[in-house]
Amino acid sequence: MTASSVGGDAASTTPTIRVPLAGWLLAAVAAVVIYLVAQDNGLVLAGAAEFVHEFTHDGRHALGVPCH
Repeated sequence: MTASSVGGDAASTTPTIRVPLAGWLLAAVAAVVIYLVAQDNGLVLAGAAEFVHEFTHDGRHALGVPCH
């Protein structure tokens, strides 16, 4: 074994992770959807608001999001 393989510089061997643009866009859309579902009280999702509200009611309170 060589000295570089035992106690080498870890920073020089760490690979760079590249995330494709589609991944960033998907994460942004998911964040917006989660925000809308968490904050919606009938304004954004008018037609399905009651269903969405009841479906996510307990989860919203568990996360500390007020809904009344």
